Amino acid sequence: MLYYLHELTEFFPPLRIFRYITFRALCAAGTAFLLSLMLGKTIIGMLKALKVGQPVRISDSRTLYELHGGKAGTPTMGGLMIILTVTVSTLLWAVPTNGYVLITLATMLVTGAIGFFDDYLKVTKRHSKGLGARAKLGYQVLWAVIAVGLLYAWGPSRAHVSQLMVPFMKDPLVQDLSVVGTLLFAALVLTGSTNAVNLTDGLDGLAIGCTNAAAVAYLILSYVAGHALFANYLQVPFIAGSGELAVLSGALLGAGMGFLWFNCHPAKVFMGDTGSLALGGVIAMIAICIKQELLLVIVGGVFVMEAASVIIQVISFKLTGRRVFLCSPLHHHFEFREKAKAEREKRDLEVVETMITTRFWILAIVFALLGIATLKIR
Repeated sequence: MLYYLHELTEFFPPLRIFRYITFRALCAAGTAFLLSLMLGKTIIGMLKALKVGQPVRISDSRTLYELHGGKAGTPTMGGLMIILTVTVSTLLWAVPTNGYVLITLATMLVTGAIGFFDDYLKVTKRHSKGLGARAKLGYQVLWAVIAVGLLYAWGPSRAHVSQLMVPFMKDPLVQDLSVVGTLLFAALVLTGSTNAVNLTDGLDGLAIGCTNAAAVAYLILSYVAGHALFANYLQVPFIAGSGELAVLSGALLGAGMGFLWFNCHPAKVFMGDTGSLALGGVIAMIAICIKQELLLVIVGGVFVMEAASVIIQVISFKLTGRRVFLCSPLHHHFEFREKAKAEREKRDLEVVETMITTRFWILAIVFALLGIATLKIR
């Protein structure tokens, strides 16, 4: 919305700054961060008043209950704060009519709504399972089909939507995946990203900290994809208009830092599936729009590790009856291991969660930097 202030440049020349994506991305990050700080206590208070506390059951795992039982009752659905601040900040600083921005925001809202319904069932039924896995996947696939259909229908994106780009290659590996292939690929990217972030959300600040690193990476990737000169120099697809996704990525980063203010250990609020599915969805759609879907495997390396640990654990147990990890997702494996070590050495268990979270953040930053580095390796 504020972008249009640049049209008043002839009356006040400094207003030309509103044309620049870099300026607006920075402002979007700052706006989302400040909004989070301003609204955080109010939203947490409302969630407490509504008694939407996180259920923690001893039946899931006695060790997990020992580690996290004290968190029972902490307000969940805090992802509403992220969704609200990202939406407001993006509409304020991005070009509000940009198709890529609108489709990506819609994806965040839809996947967030799926997560909200899941959280609602958990809270009202007092059951940790919530919405069934098949139902969640079904809704996510349905939206992926709708979103890709919108990209096909919108002229500027039609030429790129069916291409398959691979990191380290300057030209598409596949020029045209076909409509069916594109739909299947987009559904895989969207469901994979949303559920990987969801699996990562198990420790205070873990998922949002890793998401912040990915947001920085895709802010840079989006800016490059939407800048003809940089895209040509770095030999990545130039996608006109996609640079506005850098503004949205900035808003996502600011909202993430603001949420982390309240979600760091000991957390005052959890994002719940409302936040984790929304975050996974928005990152996936940014990647789809700028044709850097496979780069998610690198940029979101921590999310991939977490999801892979669950898959390996399930396959191993079904085939051999044995578990590869002490517990999955992967962060729980390290929790169990460090808990046993802390008990032997008679150390405080409180530092275990913070230590694991910080190390995963470091890995997330490294993966994000590797993803950005691929721009120079073609």
